[in-house]
Amino acid sequence: MDHLKQIEAFVNATTRGSLSAAARIEAVTPAVIGRRLDALEARLGVKLLLRTTRRLSLTFEGQAFLEDCQRILNDLANAEAAVSLGGVQASGHLRVSAPAGFGRRHVAPQVAAFMRANPEVSVRLDLTDRLVDLLNEGVDCAVRIGEMADSSLAVSKLGEMRRLVVASPSYLARHGIPVTPADLARHNCLSLGQQRGWALRQTPAGEVTNHKVAGSFECNDGAVLHEWARAGKGLAWRSMWEVGDDLRRGDLVSVLDDYAAPAVGIYAVFPQWRHLPLRVRLFIDHVKRTFGDPQYWAR
Repeated sequence: MDHLKQIEAFVNATTRGSLSAAARIEAVTPAVIGRRLDALEARLGVKLLLRTTRRLSLTFEGQAFLEDCQRILNDLANAEAAVSLGGVQASGHLRVSAPAGFGRRHVAPQVAAFMRANPEVSVRLDLTDRLVDLLNEGVDCAVRIGEMADSSLAVSKLGEMRRLVVASPSYLARHGIPVTPADLARHNCLSLGQQRGWALRQTPAGEVTNHKVAGSFECNDGAVLHEWARAGKGLAWRSMWEVGDDLRRGDLVSVLDDYAAPAVGIYAVFPQWRHLPLRVRLFIDHVKRTFGDPQYWAR
């Protein structure tokens, strides 16, 4: 019996809730679906489903296997679409979430470019610094920056981003250039709300630690800190995506570069238990090509 047919029967039966529903999808009888499931479990030597006359329930092994099977079938469908004559055009509605500032400057332009290449797709972009619950809020894909906590979500790395300590040339002319992180205690540091500190190395080759900072300016909006730094109010610890243009123009100068922490990742996260639609996969691939290109950030 074809192994792929067994996997399709398993996925359809578990996601549709019954052998009869799976049989209607595959245009066979429920008995055929049952035989395929029996053959799959016999071949694997493990019980995947607990079947009664009323319902199907997954075993622990079955739940883990289901996620792998859904991904395999999705990858196969995408591969066939990519090589078939004329391909398959993505369509439908795509909902994307991203951090407000980063999303405004870097995700929104990618959404526009993606829609030009995929005119049958409509997109809703939600910009928020709140950690969105993808499953309960119906979000297809979220762009996130920083370490990813263990969760039930699938993660795809899109690129990397550095954070730097920056100041205006006028501020540095008045107050001097910090040489080591210890010098931050003598400077007016622009703090982001209740930020625990700035992540810098203790020595150029040392471990990264949080260095507590203090100053007369504090705000919970990063864009305001950015403007204060440009205006010469103090030192700020900002992401390269935000200050890159200022550094190239000379409006801001980076300091303590030898002590900068390693770059953090930019990720796409999405529900891994769900069959990934072509529009979501193509959007992730589109953003990854852009954000993964070092020249994008250099520009």
